[in-house]
Amino acid sequence: MQLIRTVSFPEPQLLADLSPLPEGLKGVVWDMQGEPDEAHGSIDGVILPYLNAGAVLGNLDKVQDLKFVQTQSTGFDGVREAAGPGAAVANASGVHAAATAELAVGLILAKLRGIDQAVRDQQTENWAPQRRQSLADRRILLLGIGGIGQELARRLEPFEVTVTRVGSTARTDGHGQVHSSADLESLARDHDILVSVLPLNDHTHHLVGARVLAALPDGALVVNVGRGPVIDTDALTAEVVSGRLQCALDVVDPEPLPKGHPLWSTDNALITPHVGGNASAFEPRILKLLKRQLEALAAGETPANLVQQGPFQQDAAKQGASA
Repeated sequence: MQLIRTVSFPEPQLLADLSPLPEGLKGVVWDMQGEPDEAHGSIDGVILPYLNAGAVLGNLDKVQDLKFVQTQSTGFDGVREAAGPGAAVANASGVHAAATAELAVGLILAKLRGIDQAVRDQQTENWAPQRRQSLADRRILLLGIGGIGQELARRLEPFEVTVTRVGSTARTDGHGQVHSSADLESLARDHDILVSVLPLNDHTHHLVGARVLAALPDGALVVNVGRGPVIDTDALTAEVVSGRLQCALDVVDPEPLPKGHPLWSTDNALITPHVGGNASAFEPRILKLLKRQLEALAAGETPANLVQQGPFQQDAAKQGASA
């Protein structure tokens, strides 16, 4: 049974790029800045904008019979709550994995090898060679074993590093041992670099707090390309400003980092403005995913990447009962 018949797109170009839509689906443009155009009729599904989606999530309640929400990001902070339990929510898992993993490697290399300092020195024509840390032989504590974590571990392997993977629970998977996040503090003592690619949820909020940061060796590097609130900003700031730790952050909490915040001005911090997935790989990969999702919706099939089942769970139960 086809549950979704009309899907809104956040901007005309995205609808044009995916047109013609599969038979049985109607596409309309709604930027989510105001009320949906009544001329469009009833909207069943909404594709969120990629950038600043959080600012317009509250407008999902303007859709009277919302059944499906598709994010263009891997993270889905607040989307399920805004959509309500009756709507299915799907994220863009896999779309951003390669680009985010690339940035993580770039941040690690830039901070270890002092490339950020070299840029500052260039502005003053200052030639100041120093012996810096190599990535080779570093011990990396990788928090998160999903798509981004897998891509990052694969990219780190040629650098001759030791990678310790951490998930929610201890287990063994196809890539080897996974440690429990409950052991994070004891694991931190033996690692030079901590990298978080974790999503944000009740379990991961401030998972990396003062105790974990204090356990890291002097000079250790903290990298976050997942979600800002996974790391306690106040605790991290204290360690970085003191000079004991370094950090390289693509995500922060709050975001953006307020003007005048101490992390802006310390040489021990390297900050990029949440651009992990915002690279040339994004567009072809998001279009490929959205095309598959729309085809599934038109065929009355369950779309991929559901983080909330909504009516699709109910539909599957009905099909099972009638089988």
